[in-house]
Amino acid sequence: MNLAEAMDGEEYIVKDIATEDEELEGFLFSLGCYSGEPITVISHIKGGCVVSIKDARYNIDTDLARAISI
Repeated sequence: MNLAEAMDGEEYIVKDIATEDEELEGFLFSLGCYSGEPITVISHIKGGCVVSIKDARYNIDTDLARAISI
């Protein structure tokens, strides 16, 4: 399952980030989004979703949400 399919308000554990883009993977790592870390989907919005990682909230687009396996 990926973040785009996740239920609002539920906490999940990041299993994998499916991207070949090393810069994007580094960016997500800097946010605290990497394998084994908890992530909560706050809500789904048009074009993406709002997630909570380490007590911070971020808007991520649908393509990125699909790349994050939970």
